[in-house]
Amino acid sequence: MWRGGATAASAARALRSRLLPDPIHYPATSLAPIASARTSSSSAPSSAAANSVVEEAAAAAVSVSQQAGSVSDALRHYGRCYWELSKARLSALVVATSGAGYVLGSGNIVDIAGLCCTCAGTMMVAASANTLNQVFEIKNDAKMKRTMRRPLPSGRISPAHAAMWATSVGAAGTALLAWQTNGLAAGLAASNLVLYAFVYTPLKQIHPVNTWVGAVVGAIPPLLGWAAASTDLSLNAMILPAALYFWQIPHFMALAYLCRDDYLAGGYRMFSFADPTGKRTAWVSLRNCLYMLPLGLFAYNWGLTSEWFGLEASLLTMGLTIGALSFVLEPSPKTARRMFYGSLLYLPAFMAGLLLHRLRNEQKVHNLAEKSELNGVLYGADLQDEERAKQKCEDRKPSRAQSRPPVAYASVAPFPFLPVPIYES
Repeated sequence: MWRGGATAASAARALRSRLLPDPIHYPATSLAPIASARTSSSSAPSSAAANSVVEEAAAAAVSVSQQAGSVSDALRHYGRCYWELSKARLSALVVATSGAGYVLGSGNIVDIAGLCCTCAGTMMVAASANTLNQVFEIKNDAKMKRTMRRPLPSGRISPAHAAMWATSVGAAGTALLAWQTNGLAAGLAASNLVLYAFVYTPLKQIHPVNTWVGAVVGAIPPLLGWAAASTDLSLNAMILPAALYFWQIPHFMALAYLCRDDYLAGGYRMFSFADPTGKRTAWVSLRNCLYMLPLGLFAYNWGLTSEWFGLEASLLTMGLTIGALSFVLEPSPKTARRMFYGSLLYLPAFMAGLLLHRLRNEQKVHNLAEKSELNGVLYGADLQDEERAKQKCEDRKPSRAQSRPPVAYASVAPFPFLPVPIYES
């Protein structure tokens, strides 16, 4: 019995030695389970802390991305609203006319920095005027199909916010013009803003004369540019403003005829409302096209451009006049639309011709010198003929005392370029 128990005990020890190695002979193997247990027990809180840090970082990143997304969305939203409130395309046209006036008023060298400042200031003032126009016409724009999606009628921006935007950008534009150009240009910009926002805008709901007042508003920007370049206004400075004034009448007459139902719904008083047949509207358009015919010849005669512009401007105006004549012969949306698109092509072509054929100071002086020389030659020939005739008269009447030649009144002001009269004793 004892021997059997001893045998069983020895068998158990052998099995245990096989499953668990002896710590004396295999210390690393025997301590591995204990070490792994200690490691697992100590790494549990550190992994939990790491997981919490990762979760906090992820939450912070999500928050930052959300804030960045909201900021970018806000910037995109208000940028779009400012773009529409400023009527960016119309303001760009105003800037183009102002820049053309600046180049025409410059001498031999165009100041690029001054041109950029003039265009930037004009853009800001035009954006301010267009924004104020929409602030005052929220209810009217809400009634018209083509304007009901604007920022103010659609509620995308508040009227107070739009008014603050208009005030700040208008003041900044006027200050920029006064700082970088001169007071005359800044005064023209400020007066044009007041005329557009506070005279033309309310007048649209009172009387059809608003179209002619709006034409004056559109004619001032090239004067602004000329004044910014030369600090004064001369007769030559009136060519482009006159073209813009007369061009706007057929342009807006066609637009008012095409959109008269929309304008009527908005509560605006347009010339086409009292003209159901469209005849009077067409005749007004044709009359103003005829007024533009001599402008190219005036530009050449006054020394602003070369003779080629006189020919090109006459051809351009004849094309627009033909469109107005077709509108007169057949007042219809088709002919009105044709004249409207023709007016859109006319203005950039006219301004491009002015800039291409403009004369610089040396050419103007040379042309004036040639004219003075020619006038002097003609005057000298006339004077010689007159002296011969006088001499014959005196020869026939020898008893009379010889008198001095007549005073050449043409040689004094306002003709200082003619030769000074010479008196014989």
